[in-house]
Amino acid sequence: MKKYFQSGDIFIWLAGMGLGISLIMISGLLVLILSNGKDFFWPSEIIQIKRTDGRIQAGEIITREPVPILNLPDSLKNKNLQRIQLKVGNRDLYGFDFTWIDEREINQQSSPEYISTIERLEFGNFYGYIKQILVEGEIKVSGEQNVHQNIERYLEYVSDVRSEIADIEKSDIGGINSKIENLRLDIKKILYYEKDPTKSKAQIENINSEIEYLNREYLHQRDIVDSLNLVATRYSVYIEDASGSSKTIPMKDIVRVYYPNEMAFTSKIGFAFSKISEFLFDEPRESNTEGGVFPAIFGTVMMVILMSLAVVPFGVLAALYLREYAKQGAMVRLVRIAVNNLAGVPSIVFGVFGLGFFIYFVGGTIDQLFFPERLPSPTWGTGGILWASLTLALLTMPVVIVATEEALASIPRGVREAALALGATKWQVVRRVILPAATPGILTGLILSMARAAGEVAPLMITGVVKLAPSLPFDSYFPFFHLDRKFMHLGFHIYDVGFQSPNVEAAMPMVYTTTLLLILIVILLNISAMIIRANLRKKYKTSTF
Repeated sequence: MKKYFQSGDIFIWLAGMGLGISLIMISGLLVLILSNGKDFFWPSEIIQIKRTDGRIQAGEIITREPVPILNLPDSLKNKNLQRIQLKVGNRDLYGFDFTWIDEREINQQSSPEYISTIERLEFGNFYGYIKQILVEGEIKVSGEQNVHQNIERYLEYVSDVRSEIADIEKSDIGGINSKIENLRLDIKKILYYEKDPTKSKAQIENINSEIEYLNREYLHQRDIVDSLNLVATRYSVYIEDASGSSKTIPMKDIVRVYYPNEMAFTSKIGFAFSKISEFLFDEPRESNTEGGVFPAIFGTVMMVILMSLAVVPFGVLAALYLREYAKQGAMVRLVRIAVNNLAGVPSIVFGVFGLGFFIYFVGGTIDQLFFPERLPSPTWGTGGILWASLTLALLTMPVVIVATEEALASIPRGVREAALALGATKWQVVRRVILPAATPGILTGLILSMARAAGEVAPLMITGVVKLAPSLPFDSYFPFFHLDRKFMHLGFHIYDVGFQSPNVEAAMPMVYTTTLLLILIVILLNISAMIIRANLRKKYKTSTF
């Protein structure tokens, strides 16, 4: 046995076992996320249940599990009874979205053909039978089959009107509001800097006349929006739920209507693609529990790019100095120990540092020097995507420094000496020989830092991330990139929807799908960096990375 331990074979087995357990855990996590997230895109069958007490309910089966033994009488404890969790929707009618039903309470179960799922902008899904299509309160189409054949045409028309309203509000009215706000800031600037009251009065009057013109244009656009809203509110549907309770829903509040019980497999595939498209490119709704996550995707990717632009130059320069220029001694060893220890500091500490240094000190100084007329409302002295990116750059800096130092150390000493022997200066050797050869290793550090930055949430919560950002950090208004704006982030989106939502059960599919999306984005960013690294590895074969 002693010889067996000394041979080291057991440690090979232990290492392999550790790797296998890690792979199983990662695979299990991915399977859990995929199995729970797919229901967000796939149209589930609607079942209608008649209970033994006469109540009728309809909805989607979310899960099925054994009835807790404590809830059963002694005579039924060995019967292995099951219960189902039913998503009944219709929150505005019932006051809840989900209910549990024991098998013993089910008298009859069916899958009606014309029962529909109505996705709404508010109050979640409505499950029921659409009896009539109304235009200005008058019945235009009646009968479930006729409604089924015609409702898509009406919904498409109302959807076009709603899109036109959204375009006007976002582009035209948003542009006018932006110009008015800039003009008001110009007035503040004149009042702050101009000492001649006569001159300032004339300038302010000119600006006020521009504001008045824009206000008239704003009212004109509002009139157009109001008239379009009147058109959209003309259309509605009369619907009854499984128990016979009725409700009239305006079509302008409906996102889509579908009949999952009569959809073919190909129709379900098409439906899933439309939901995926909505998830990736639309804005969130219903307190982020429905709709898309495009603002969060944009904020996450832009923050990672800004972080990479900040961390690579400073990290590489620091490692280059430590390895190539600094005189090796106690001080350099101390700096290396400090850098390594910095990697173990809790991320929230970096967030507090970012809040104090970047936002209060740097941002506050910028406000006092360049935007004093806007104070006390801060411009840069508040959370934003730039400060969050720089905070994460500090957080991931040790990773880049250590990886770059290792890459520089791996370059054979003979390469340096040969270049110096040919008459090259120290800087020429570094720039033309050492740095290109170390690039694959530098990219290794960048990959690791990107993966960590994309998943960090704690420092962002106090440096610029918000639950719902009204505007993206990039738009069509000068200066186009608004680095002072707050932003949405996929990691914070998961935390907010999963743990801060008033309806956590309804939000769980969104949590799983957003988690899967965040993993895919990290993998995509890493693959891009790995492809670049592989190409550079072929080019500089002296590198060991």
